[in-house]
Amino acid sequence: MEPVAMVMEKAWSFGLVLLWFSTLSCYLVNAADDKNGGFGASFIFGDSLVDAGNNNYLPTLSRANIPPNGIDFKASGGNPTGRYTNGRTIGDIVGEELGVPNYAVPYLAPNSTGKAILYGVNYASGGGGIMNATGRIFVNRLGLDIQIDFFNNTRKQFDKLLGSSKAKDYISKRSIFSVTIGANDFLNNYLLPVLSIGARISETPDGFIDDMINHLSNQLTRLYKLDARKFVIGNVGPIGCIPYQKTINQLNENECVDLANKLAMQYNGRLKELLTELNGKLKGAIFVHANVYDLVMELITNYAKYGFTTASEACCGNGGQYAGIIPCGPTSSMCKDRDKHVFWDPYHPSEAANLIIARQLLHGSTKYISPVNLKQLRNL
Repeated sequence: MEPVAMVMEKAWSFGLVLLWFSTLSCYLVNAADDKNGGFGASFIFGDSLVDAGNNNYLPTLSRANIPPNGIDFKASGGNPTGRYTNGRTIGDIVGEELGVPNYAVPYLAPNSTGKAILYGVNYASGGGGIMNATGRIFVNRLGLDIQIDFFNNTRKQFDKLLGSSKAKDYISKRSIFSVTIGANDFLNNYLLPVLSIGARISETPDGFIDDMINHLSNQLTRLYKLDARKFVIGNVGPIGCIPYQKTINQLNENECVDLANKLAMQYNGRLKELLTELNGKLKGAIFVHANVYDLVMELITNYAKYGFTTASEACCGNGGQYAGIIPCGPTSSMCKDRDKHVFWDPYHPSEAANLIIARQLLHGSTKYISPVNLKQLRNL
């Protein structure tokens, strides 16, 4: 048997370790509180609409870490960061407005460790989708299943940083999970002739959308099981109206591709039903529906009302009537009045458009965000 003094010394040492760990976890939580007014972390999942640089670290054909992307992104001094726009994404702006002092760090970035993750992590990936086959034309991308696998790793890091009890509270009560995904499942999967003609022959639009909804239901439930409780889920925008679709289909300025928009609307109807179902089924969770389709369609239809001069032509791109074929890069033509274009490139909104969209999601009525807006969701 060990002497009593030695046992007491070991107990004292163990007690000091516990006290140190408890003090450190309190310090980290309180430090985050001081900087962001009590809001926890912003966890961002999705595609290129909200990718903040994950694809920089992948061998992929879908990348935005080349100029002039990011030309108006003040935090980088106008250098490209991997964001598929000229400035901030919707996720960046929402985080700022909710009081997060730092942008959610890309999961694949080397600095996505330690206390940096307390303000949030971005898992989004250009080309990613709900379905695992989506975006394979780009060779590599992170689908939603993989993004949630990565969050599972982050969840374990939170336990180590804060202790399991504080980590669970921080994630479930004070953090927001945003999911912006689905457009690539149509644009770079179901509607892509080279890769998906077999799928379209064997699967009807109804069947494909059923698969999407079933996958998404399982994916959101996985996040719930990892203690996510406050969700905001964006529907698919009017993908038939982007400059790429207008250019390749040789449409007039006020026309959109009917099939693409009909598929988006059909999926959006099913998504709304799914979120209602999950709100009733998953105890303690709130799933907020972001009506991105109507919000972006409003900007496209009434662009002049919001200070834009065009909702058809990409600011940065090449090819065709609307500069809508070749993505933005160093050899692209670029407009001078970037804040006057709804679209930055053939696929993605400009920072000016992102700002309008984000502010409606933050402060808007149930026409665009329901049952509560993001400011209200933060305070629940």
